[in-house]
Order: sequence, then structure tokens, then C-alpha cells
Amino acid sequence: MSGLSGPPDWYKDAVVYEVGVRSFCDSDGDGYGDLKGLVSKLDYLADLGVTALWLLPLCPSPMRDDGYDIADYKGIHPQVGTLDDFRALIEAAHARGLRVITELVLNHTSDQHPWFQRARRAPKGHPDRDWYVWSDDPERYKGARVIFQDFEKTNWTWDADAKAYYWHRFYHHQPDLNFEHAPVREAILDVVDHWFGLGVDGLRLDAVPYLYEREGTSSENLPETHAFLKTLRAHVDAKWTGRMLLAEANQWPEDAVKYFGDGDECHMAFHFPLMPRLFMAMRREERRPIAEIMARTPAIPDNCQWALFLRNHDELTLEMVTDEERDYLWREYAKDPKARLNLGIRRRLAPLLDGDRRRMEMMTAMLLSLPGTPVLYYGDEIGMGDNLGLGDRNGVRTPMQWSPDRNAGFSTADASKLVQPLVTDPAYHWQTFNVELQKANESSFLNWTRRLLRLRARHPAFGRGSVTFVDAGTYHALAFVREFEGDRVLVACNLSRFTRPLPLDLSRWKGATPVELFGGVRFPPVADDRYQLTLGPRGFCWFALEGP
Repeated sequence: MSGLSGPPDWYKDAVVYEVGVRSFCDSDGDGYGDLKGLVSKLDYLADLGVTALWLLPLCPSPMRDDGYDIADYKGIHPQVGTLDDFRALIEAAHARGLRVITELVLNHTSDQHPWFQRARRAPKGHPDRDWYVWSDDPERYKGARVIFQDFEKTNWTWDADAKAYYWHRFYHHQPDLNFEHAPVREAILDVVDHWFGLGVDGLRLDAVPYLYEREGTSSENLPETHAFLKTLRAHVDAKWTGRMLLAEANQWPEDAVKYFGDGDECHMAFHFPLMPRLFMAMRREERRPIAEIMARTPAIPDNCQWALFLRNHDELTLEMVTDEERDYLWREYAKDPKARLNLGIRRRLAPLLDGDRRRMEMMTAMLLSLPGTPVLYYGDEIGMGDNLGLGDRNGVRTPMQWSPDRNAGFSTADASKLVQPLVTDPAYHWQTFNVELQKANESSFLNWTRRLLRLRARHPAFGRGSVTFVDAGTYHALAFVREFEGDRVLVACNLSRFTRPLPLDLSRWKGATPVELFGGVRFPPVADDRYQLTLGPRGFCWFALEGP
């Protein structure tokens, strides 16, 4: 099956919607969302204004890590459907102009995967054994950090069958593949061909910094990892036109940018360090956290793009901040100790911002206007809440809230059989926060988000343009201009809780006329070095700069 036609760098203009299929829509009443249920909601997603779907893991799995513990790279978990259902989803999505991005978990498998079962029973020195990383000494690679600090104390686990320790960067039931072993690399390329052959438009490369291990290093971002990614990219370019690779590399900007290579590794990479600083800027009511990390971010190749997000299926990670900044964010956003997990905060967007509509709009507007491709998390468009009573990160993976009817319209199953309990917190109850009610309310957050996405789609500068930060006369405001082939958009944000005058330095665009995008209202032309603008508390404006 071929991919969707269009420019090969389609990802630059995309708006991505992250979907947990098991939590989205249940078509057969078993309590689990499935592919057929997702197909039934594609019209809703197309109408929302997103252009690509990122699907969380669908492969067969013991489900000890929400599907990231894969037991078969080429299958579909029976809970969500069949390969035929997946083909039908691809066809239906493409018919609506929606691209599909799926997961490729490169770094590790489930301990139930046949590769690992074969490896643990193979004698030392046998090629089957070499599919994973083994040691008699659990002190090897001491420079590698333990990522899931709340669950694992070490990266080594003893296996009684193998009579050796195996290496894992995440949970102990997720042994790391050995990328030193050529058959592993060949098998991964075969998996890539399988999913692209089914018509998938992009692959998110999970945990990509950890593919190789080296003594005396952090075992992250190693040259061998980048060499493999160049091989992978060359393979994709040779066989699959217009397909995209997205790196999940939770690293500082100077390390994350390396996953683009010279435009010959990944097409996209998540900008992890920006995300916590958006929340920091909002709470401190100042632009500096954003401005500083953007200034620290190196330029990227012309054929590459950052992926930006506010929230996703994991905790709000605070790995790429200083210890002082992490303590500040925990104090401000995770006063309830149950909200903290590993080095992060396991909350959705609305609860993080106390359900404050102005702050939610401001954060969404920054997400959609800063340089990069925005990624929206399912349910955030209606201000869904979370459930801190659920373990691990399941509190942000609760069923999508479609209507005030039984089980929020997610499933006809008995409530006890749902994949996760519904959110019943009175502040975010599913009978109050759901798609049906918000679609009928013109002023709802859902309809506001839809209008903003449509507005963004009219201006290619948001996806492809350069960015020039503008002095706004106060550290309480963030202002910048995006430009692409004559399309110029001015973005002004008042991060303060108070109304602020913003004397913008627009001398570079003297003579241009700002036209407010929501209402099409023409403002006075830029005549002086300082353009006088006033914004209300946590207000923002988008202007087209027309003329000279």
C-alpha cells in the first residue's frame, strides 16, 4: 500500500494528534478502544484540523508497559484488532488527508518476545544469544543512568535460564537489543519495511539515544547510534518516498540536534527541553526560560523539523532542566506528591494549569506558533482531566470523553471492564467535559482549538518560517515574527496575570500593517521604532504583517 501523496517534507506543515487507540473509542463493547473505533472518529479528527495521527503501540504485547514491551514487531494486538483492520484504518485516514505515524520501539523488546526466549536458552557464544546484551558482572556500564528511578535500582537483571545478567535501560521486563549484532540491525530494517509497506507515513523511533553501550560513557548519544540511524535513513530514502522518521531523544538541544545528522538521519526530533520551560515561563510570568532555551538550540538542516508538545502519554519529564528548576516545577505544578513520577509530573494539561482557560489558550497558542510541528495529546482539546489514583502513567491514559452518556460514550461495556476508569473528579467529570457538549457550545475550548488550527493552516510561516524574537519592552511578554516566502505573522503573548502595555520593536517591518488574524481587523501601520500594543491578562494575538 502506498503512502499519502504530497510534498516529501509534509511533516513541516503537519499538526499531529497523539492517539492511545485502547483509550479512544471501543467499537465492540469489550472495554478496550480499537482500530475500528478509531476509524469511526476520523471525521471528528479531520474536522478538528489535525493532519496526522500518531498511534501509540499496537503490536502484540504482555502490556506491562502499555504496549512498549513488544512481543511481535509485525502483528497487531488482538485487543485493538487485526492487520486487516489496520489496513482499513490507513485507507480511511488517507481518504481524509490524514497521515498515520506509528511506533518503532528500537531499543528493547518484551522478555516474552521469541527473540529473547531463544537468546536466554542459547549457550554462551551462540549467535542467538547475541541478540541481547549479557554480562556476568552487573557493574558494567556504571556511567549509564537509571531512567525509571521509581521502579528500577539498576540496569542489570539476573536471568536464571541464561545464568547471566541482561541489560535494560527501562523496566526489567524490557531487555535491550544488542545493536552490535548484525542480525538485529537487519531485523529492524525488515520491520521498517513491513510497516511502510502497509502504508504508514512515519515512524516514531522510541528511546533512540540508548541503542549502544560503551564502558566509560553514559551509553547515550554514542557515535555508533548515529551511524546506525544514517544506515536506517539511507534504507528508507532508497525504498520509501515521502516517509518520515521521528526521534524520541530526551536530550539537551546540542545533543538532540545530532539526531538530524546532516539531514541524513531523522527527519524530525522532539524538542524536549522546550516543553518544561513553557510551563516555567507561564508560572514565573516571564519569557526568559523560553528565550534562553531557544537561543541555546542550534540551527537544524533545511529538510528537518522539531516536534513540539505540551503533554503526552508519559509524565511531564523534567530530565532536561537543572536541579533547581526541577525543584521549582515540582513545587509549583506537583504540590500533591502523588503527581510526581520518576523525574517528572504525571498530569494532563488542564489540571497542570488548574483548569484556567486563559492559561490553556496561551500555552496552546505558543505550541502552535513557535518553530516546529505541534503535537496535541488526545483529550487535551476538551480540557480532559486525569486520575492520580491510577498507577504509573495510567492517570493520563483514561478513556476519551465523547458524550455525557454511559461510559462517556467510549464503550458500552460494564464500567468495571474499561481499559482504565473514567475521570470522575468533579472538576473534570466526563459528564461535564466531553466532545458532544463542547461541540454544541460555540465558546468551548474544543471550538476555540478548532478555530485556532484552521487559522494556523492558512499561514505556512508557522510550519516553515524563520523566527525573529522581538523586544516587547518587558520580560513579562514574548513576541516574535515568523516569515516564509512573503507570509509574515507577528505573535505577541502577555505572560502576566495583569494587563500590560507592550511597546514592540518592529522597526525591521516599518510600513507594514498588522492585521489581527481572528477578526481580520486592520491596526495602524508600523511607523515608529516602538509599536504600542496592549494585551490583557495572559492574552495573546496573532497578526499578519501586510505590506512593506
